[in-house]
Amino acid sequence: MEENQVSRTALGTALMRGYHTLYDNPRIFDDPLAYSLLSEEERTRISKYWIRRLQSIDPSGAVSCRDETNAVGRMLQLWTIASTVLSRARFAEDALEKAVGRGLRQYVILGAGMDTFAFRCPQMLHGLQVFEVDHPATQAFKRHRIAELGWEIPPELHFVSLDFTKEGLDKILMCPPYDPGALTFFSWLGVTYYLSRDEVFSTLSAVARISPRGSMIVFDYFDPSVHSTGKAAERMKAIKDTLESLGEPVKEGLDPTILEAELAGIGLRLLENLAPSDIQQRYFEGRTDDYRASERTYFGLAVVE
Repeated sequence: MEENQVSRTALGTALMRGYHTLYDNPRIFDDPLAYSLLSEEERTRISKYWIRRLQSIDPSGAVSCRDETNAVGRMLQLWTIASTVLSRARFAEDALEKAVGRGLRQYVILGAGMDTFAFRCPQMLHGLQVFEVDHPATQAFKRHRIAELGWEIPPELHFVSLDFTKEGLDKILMCPPYDPGALTFFSWLGVTYYLSRDEVFSTLSAVARISPRGSMIVFDYFDPSVHSTGKAAERMKAIKDTLESLGEPVKEGLDPTILEAELAGIGLRLLENLAPSDIQQRYFEGRTDDYRASERTYFGLAVVE
């Protein structure tokens, strides 16, 4: 992303979550506040961009759409990044809810973007401190939008600015009110794609250093074949091309076959490592629409040893 510009994928993610909540049934993930963080002008701009993408990827399908709302829905179902956005959010918050029942005291959202948890789930904030960590430009945009909406920022919510490519998580987060001795749940969604392998493991190592045993982190990642022209599906190529056009190119993937050993080397134990087939079965099996798991995306859940 550009130095002083809000992440456009963060805005797109909010629109995906908002559209899904309003128009899809059954819902994979419910976020009734997501649309609010985008102005009508921003929603229109992003929607028109997606419709142009639909016209280039599936021209016959675009022609068959009865209106722009229907066209956006068709693009989201054709474009598996939306399926990933929805299912990874469900995966993360399901794991978070279980952790809260085991004495969780802190929730750190890395690359928070337009996440609405602290406003959407006030009933879960009792005894839980929430830290939203993100690039300064994206965070400034979000805070400005919250002020425009007149939302009251709960005292349990804390904003922490961080550029993952330039700063270490431990140096930024290790100050009050963050408590390194409190059981913590980290959510890191939609970020690893844009980082080098060294940057990814630097952040994962920091998580192991700044949180006590039993703390957890959930994250999603592409496998290395995301860059293989011989294997990569056309839909994945379309996703990569789109992300690059938005100034957020995909970098490296992680190898799911050795991830468990790699995490063990930095003090993390892999609890779950959902492959595309697992994600398909858990979140999309039996649906009558075209939402389905991405062929190259994995979900991981690890615990600090």
